[in-house]
Amino acid sequence: MKITIVAGARPNFMKIAPLIRQIKNRQEQRSDIHFRLVHTGQHYDAALSDVFFEQLHIPKPDVNFNVGSGSQAEQTAAILIAFEKELIENPCDLVLVVGDVTSTMSCAITAKKMGVKVAHVEAGIRSGDWTMPEEINRKVTDCLTDLHFTTSVSASENLLREGVNPQQIHFVGNVMIDSLLHSKPNFKAPDWFAEANLESGKYILLTLHRPSNVDNGDQLVHTLRTIEQIASERVVLFPIHPRTKHVLGSKINEFKRIYFTSPQPYLEFMWLVQNSSCVITDSGGLSEETTVLGIKCFTLRNSTERPETIEIGTNTLVGTDLNVLSKAYTSFLKNGLGTHGIPELWDGRAAERILEIILRENA
Repeated sequence: MKITIVAGARPNFMKIAPLIRQIKNRQEQRSDIHFRLVHTGQHYDAALSDVFFEQLHIPKPDVNFNVGSGSQAEQTAAILIAFEKELIENPCDLVLVVGDVTSTMSCAITAKKMGVKVAHVEAGIRSGDWTMPEEINRKVTDCLTDLHFTTSVSASENLLREGVNPQQIHFVGNVMIDSLLHSKPNFKAPDWFAEANLESGKYILLTLHRPSNVDNGDQLVHTLRTIEQIASERVVLFPIHPRTKHVLGSKINEFKRIYFTSPQPYLEFMWLVQNSSCVITDSGGLSEETTVLGIKCFTLRNSTERPETIEIGTNTLVGTDLNVLSKAYTSFLKNGLGTHGIPELWDGRAAERILEIILRENA
């Protein structure tokens, strides 16, 4: 059996790593399974891409399209063209896509138009927010998918409501948690951490990347000033994307309690998460990781595609009203983390279940 695995952006890398590890285990057991790794190059900066491959022990891609930056339409078109050529030159039995980035949707479309089966890892999650490109990517991909691998019962229920054949839906758990648990013993502090006079457990980790939060300079400055005030005496650690740093411009020097650093490699970033007092973010994936690590998370969005991180985990959805964030943070300081748990099947074995199903379905 030949599988083409697609990755394009940073969130994908944590999801393909355990899948590749399981395929290699099967190969050692002499299973007739082969994979080809396609990197679309949607994230093209080595600091945001190559180091993740190294730390997660992902092999060098068989091909990199290097599509780079551009509008949603430009990236989609470039990937469609490149992936069609890839499948013509390297036929396969199954295209496996993960997550909800542009590469996921584009390669799913190409594969189905060429009569190749599609497996979607992290299928069925929904935010209900159509202003998010990721929501469109999810819906389109799931309309084309043959094997839906879901992270939660609610994701499976979403697919059932949308009319997906129950036999095509497989609740397997969360592959990103596979990577988290596998890599946890190797988490390490960044080299600069001690030099910055930061202390474990005494800083707030902040991540912002969604256009609605970072593209408007005045709004971004207001958000950061408010978070700085909310944090009071605590340092706010902000690994900032170069594009967001450019939006801030010279105003980056106005913040006294925010420590700006470059985007971090996976092992260093997860160490920062694990050793923070709490996390403020607009990332969905990070709310999953904080749930498993038992770290309080405040999500600056009006909706989430990962409701289990709120219902079971450590996440609080505070929306875009920073007064709500202030009240939620004050409550956390007063009352602590509260009761929390880890969602079903987030046990580090999701990739193992996925591969068993793939091999069974294609026997």
